[in-house]
Amino acid sequence: MFEAFLKPQRTVHAHCDLPCGIYDPAQARIEAESVKACQEKYQGSDDAIFKDRAVSIKEQRANLVKEHLWVLWTDYFKPEHLETYPQLHELFWNATKEAGNAKRSEDPAQGQKLLDAIDELSKVFWETKSA
Repeated sequence: MFEAFLKPQRTVHAHCDLPCGIYDPAQARIEAESVKACQEKYQGSDDAIFKDRAVSIKEQRANLVKEHLWVLWTDYFKPEHLETYPQLHELFWNATKEAGNAKRSEDPAQGQKLLDAIDELSKVFWETKSA
């Protein structure tokens, strides 16, 4: 009897976490902008403690970039998107690799590579949203 009380009265089905419209590569881009800014701040400082903090924050932000990209990849994009955009695997692979590279680098040029990779993904994302 207790199990029957806890059992849901109805079953619902959804193809994503919430109704579509919550996903946006801008979240990854904002974090990537922070990565690049930390790299620039690092390069502009002679203070060892400040540089350590910049590296720590940059690494956290690079991980957030990966998380935002993975959510887009696993929750937003569907098989029909792959049919239309067969380069999606490579775009996500490159973008997440650039996030890892930026995590390990204090060079703002690496941060720019990450931003460029996110921009490539964004183009495809917005094309799928307008389709």
